[in-house]
Amino acid sequence: MEPIALDIETSGLDKVKCGIWQIGAIDLNNPKNYFLEEGRIDDEDVIEEDALKIIGKTNDYLRNPKKKSQKELINNFFVWMGKMPVRNLLCQNPQFDLTFIEMKAKKYGLKKTFQHRAFDLHSIAQVVYRVINGDFLFKEEKGTFRKESDMNLTNILNFCGLPDKRILLGNEGLIKEGEPHNALNDCKLAGECFYRVLNGKNLFPEFSQYEIPGVLRK
Repeated sequence: MEPIALDIETSGLDKVKCGIWQIGAIDLNNPKNYFLEEGRIDDEDVIEEDALKIIGKTNDYLRNPKKKSQKELINNFFVWMGKMPVRNLLCQNPQFDLTFIEMKAKKYGLKKTFQHRAFDLHSIAQVVYRVINGDFLFKEEKGTFRKESDMNLTNILNFCGLPDKRILLGNEGLIKEGEPHNALNDCKLAGECFYRVLNGKNLFPEFSQYEIPGVLRK
């Protein structure tokens, strides 16, 4: 049984001060079964300028009073998850997504319907990359001996033979123009990579045009 791919879009990186405005999830056992909803962040939630650049939205969009509340958004996701026979999650960075959701759930007194553990796409890709190449994919700090993982989603996509069409920002600003980030689209990217890395096969029809690298084929 495959896990459920999960991604959230937020008003910034600060889990305490920022809010969740979009949640996406896909059952990789049945990709037609997915969750995608948006809500308005709370009045006290902070909006970071870099977040707006990545998602292509405005302050007014994230605070639109006509949208369901952030509490309703998270509760609806919990209801959807509660119906799933398999509740294992897959995220590119579970520490971010799950902690963000759990902190908001605690704020509202909501009870989650899934465990706190999740498969980390980053770790899975790094292990397979090491088996193939003899070492993990590192980025090195110039002038030091320090190394840290360089297996971000862009590099995972490259490893799996897929382009990253999303807008990319770095510490010094815009790296690449592209499509705004979207929770459901990022779920599909993560799910496709997961499937290619472990099964050597294509999962979503929209990615079938991109050839699976020979090192990943089964």
